[in-house]
Amino acid sequence: MARWEFQDRAAIPHSTGELQLFSREMAKAPDFAIRIKGEAGDLMNSRQHSSEDALGELPILALRKRDEGSTQPTSEVRILIGGLGMGFTLAATLRALDEAASVFPRARVEVAELVPGVVAWNKDVIGACAGHPLTDPRAQVIVGDVYKIIDRADNDFDVVVLDVDNGPEGLTHAHNERLYSTEGLSRAMDALRPGGVLAVWSASPERSFTARLQKIGFEVDELRVRAHAGKGARHVIWLATKFC
Repeated sequence: MARWEFQDRAAIPHSTGELQLFSREMAKAPDFAIRIKGEAGDLMNSRQHSSEDALGELPILALRKRDEGSTQPTSEVRILIGGLGMGFTLAATLRALDEAASVFPRARVEVAELVPGVVAWNKDVIGACAGHPLTDPRAQVIVGDVYKIIDRADNDFDVVVLDVDNGPEGLTHAHNERLYSTEGLSRAMDALRPGGVLAVWSASPERSFTARLQKIGFEVDELRVRAHAGKGARHVIWLATKFC
C-alpha cells in the first residue's frame, strides 16, 4: 500500500485547530484524506463517501415525492449545505437535482464552508474527486459559518443539510455544537419552507438527538448508511421534515 504524504494545512478560523491534507498515489488516481491535526484517523477520505452521497440524494428524493403531481410545484428549489468537505455531498445533490429536473427545473445550492483552505483545495487539488461540483452554475460557495446563514433565514430553504464535524457533537470547532442544540435546530426549522427537509449526517447514532428533533416538531426518519459502497462503518442520516 502506498504511503500517505502530507500536502497542505489549513487553519480553522476562530480556533487553534488545523486541518491537514494528505495524499497517496494509487493505480488509477490518487487518494486524499483530510485530518485534524493531533487527532487519530481521517476526518474525510476520498475513497469512503457513500454516506455523503446519500446525504445529498435523500432529501431531494423526499422533496420529489412531496411535489410530484402537485398543482403548485416549487418554482425554484433552494438548498443550503453546511460543510463542503471533499465536495461529495454537493455533487450528489446536483446529480439528484438533474434526475428531478422535470419536477424542479430551477434550483440553487448554497454551500457554507468555515475553512477557506478547504474551499481552495476543492477548487484545485481535490476537485476532481467529486467531479468539480463547484463549477456547476447552480452551486455557490460561501466562506463562513452556516449557523449565521440559518439564523438570518426565514422560510427561505427547501432543504438544509448539515455535514459539519462528526455530527451532533462539534469536533473541529466548539461553536458547531450550537447547530445541534435545541435553539439551533429551532432556527433550522424556521429557515425551512413548509414541507422542507433538514438532513443531518453523523458518524454514529445519538438517541438524544432524535428526541430533540421530535420535540421541536420535526417528523424524523433515522437511517443507517454504509461509509463505503455497501461496506465499512455504518453512519447515520437524519431526515427531519417540517410539516407546518
